[in-house]
Amino acid sequence: MKEFFDIHVVLATSEDMDIFDDEQAEEAAEQLNTILHMLYDKADEDTSVEKLENMVQHVWDNWREDGDLLSIDLQDLSDWVDQLLATWDDAHI
Repeated sequence: MKEFFDIHVVLATSEDMDIFDDEQAEEAAEQLNTILHMLYDKADEDTSVEKLENMVQHVWDNWREDGDLLSIDLQDLSDWVDQLLATWDDAHI
């Protein structure tokens, strides 16, 4: 069911990254988008749209204003996404 979810609708722009200065905002948006793409790519094909929406919201809530977003490497982000997917429970939103 994940094919009914359009990841491009939820991607960040530099304007979304309020806490970063202009130079860093674009990089921060790219990093957040990397997390979102990882989440979508790693999610099972039968993941419901509602579940993906909830996980995407969780990513936005946790990373959009995180000043450490620019200093975390891709492997650590990938591990974070793996952990999110392994432990996600919609009841704990």
